[in-house]
Amino acid sequence: MEKNESDGGIYFFIVTGTFARLLLTFTAMTYPYKTHYADLPGNCKVAYMDEGKGERTLLFIHGLANYAVVWKKNIDYLKQYYRCIAIDLPGNGLSDKNDHPYSLKFFASSVAEFINALKLDKVTLVGHSMGGQVAMTTIINYPGCAKSLVLCAPAGFEVFSAMDRSLYFNAIHLFDFITSDEQVLRHAIENSFYRNQSQGEGMIKELTGLMKTYKLNTYKKMVEACIHGMLEEPVYDKLGDIKVPVLVVFGKNDALIPNKIIHHTTTEQIATDAVKMLPNATLKILPDCGHFVMWEKADEVNREIIHFLERR
Repeated sequence: MEKNESDGGIYFFIVTGTFARLLLTFTAMTYPYKTHYADLPGNCKVAYMDEGKGERTLLFIHGLANYAVVWKKNIDYLKQYYRCIAIDLPGNGLSDKNDHPYSLKFFASSVAEFINALKLDKVTLVGHSMGGQVAMTTIINYPGCAKSLVLCAPAGFEVFSAMDRSLYFNAIHLFDFITSDEQVLRHAIENSFYRNQSQGEGMIKELTGLMKTYKLNTYKKMVEACIHGMLEEPVYDKLGDIKVPVLVVFGKNDALIPNKIIHHTTTEQIATDAVKMLPNATLKILPDCGHFVMWEKADEVNREIIHFLERR
């Protein structure tokens, strides 16, 4: 099942409140590549881009409250060598926004079901940030679904104690109280780049537009559920169960990992400690680069991915 979004259009979402009805409109976004849709179990429709051909398939998984377009620079180049598929996780981007649990276990099952639905073979899961933790959760719970992993600035390598988690949630709720969803999104995107934060302006504009398509409070609930999942569904102690080859890429100047308030350590130390737990992993730290490593250093990341896969 597929849909080409190039003709645009208007999405209408009616939010029913106690005293009023709010009609929100949003001009349908045009993704850089043709948009397809897959129907998964549980009334779940997932949007994805599917470009290129090759013996291997790269399945790209975006991070928290993001969308498939963050992989554009990688697909642009890698599609000449591999089949490149970038999905919008349920509740994100152009995928449906139904009442799903939005836990990491749910996202992992959605990824596994997607692979099965499209009958994909020789898959490499490529995850960024929360998408990296989703990729690890997927391979841990469904060990035969992929042949290898590429993790770009993955969540899940940082260990949070019960007190850490409490501090994290309190900080989020305080920040939420004094800012709007749009301000939170802008802050997160801008701080994901080490240099030239303005390069995230296009993402901010598109994601803010997408945000307005959610029913009242469902966007916030989805984001909070995702954060809860990252903290309460850790993978660190299960890294030894990941037997497939893994490439880990971090920007040395990542401002989001580790959490600078809770953990007084470096990105490189967090990454190095975690990679030691993986049986078959390679770590690359790219200088002068932030959290959006695959965007800010796209050429280097693309080369590392090709080098990693061609050795397999």
